Amino acid sequence: MRIIIMGTGPFAVPMLKAILAAGHDVLVVVTRPTRPARGRKQPPPNPMRDAAEFAGVEVWAPESINAPESVERLQALEADLMVVCDYGQILSREALATAPLGGINLHGSLLPKYRGAAPVQWAVMNGETTTGITVIHMTPRLDGGPLLVQLETPIEPHETAATLEPRLAQLGAPAVLQAIDMLVDWDGESVLGDLQDPEQVTKAPRLTKKHGAIDWTRSATEIVNIHRGVQPWPGSFTVWDRGQQPLRLIVSDMQVYQTDQLGEPGEVIVSEGETLVVACGQGSIQLLKVQPAGKRLMSAEEFLRGYQLAPGVRFQ
Repeated sequence: MRIIIMGTGPFAVPMLKAILAAGHDVLVVVTRPTRPARGRKQPPPNPMRDAAEFAGVEVWAPESINAPESVERLQALEADLMVVCDYGQILSREALATAPLGGINLHGSLLPKYRGAAPVQWAVMNGETTTGITVIHMTPRLDGGPLLVQLETPIEPHETAATLEPRLAQLGAPAVLQAIDMLVDWDGESVLGDLQDPEQVTKAPRLTKKHGAIDWTRSATEIVNIHRGVQPWPGSFTVWDRGQQPLRLIVSDMQVYQTDQLGEPGEVIVSEGETLVVACGQGSIQLLKVQPAGKRLMSAEEFLRGYQLAPGVRFQ
């Protein structure tokens, strides 16, 4: 089958490799353009560009895939199908119409749950115990097309979004091949797949830095789940208000801590030896590894040796 693949992030790379290994004719890999880096910073990584170039596949990075000149090029490629994953642009009706079979999209959730840019992160943040991948037949509505293939997988209790996402990407690659096989004999008119239930739709918007701020009024379990979901970005952080010199602390590791000691949300209730415990809205959390602003990552024991952090101090 003649296929155009669209993707940018690492979630799409196993899918690209699987399609190439299956012998399909990949005409081009469409990806987001690389933005100029500011100062000494390096341009943001583009795993799909790297994987395509390594495989010898042409890369195309239009500013807008829906611009008239882009649609014209899509038409000229005469693809049978477009396969989209982690691309970053929503295809217009005109762009989708350039391929007789339209497009399929690999999404990192069990749709219609967690539609949006950060499905893996929100599933973990909300404490889900099961997630999966979905391949849909694309429509101009975001993640709204019929379901072609779905595969489930458990979320392990201590799994983070950083470890779950590559696992889902590997799960999704053969599912995409299965969806392509479904389209080979499709007549283009009959109902294909299962319609999504609009009453089951939940949103998974893109994360921002504010999602990493620890809200100590939440329960300990909720805070740990959110911490797992915001890895590796934006990460979890809190602020120790030391008067004129507040200290921002990045928290890289934490766990629910069982204790009978009580405190106000954000209050340090244990700070001795290697044990640093903070009260939450319900329960408490042990901070295991922290990184003060401008300093290196350190264990709680190292941190407590270097900073005078007595019980009763409040984090914000």
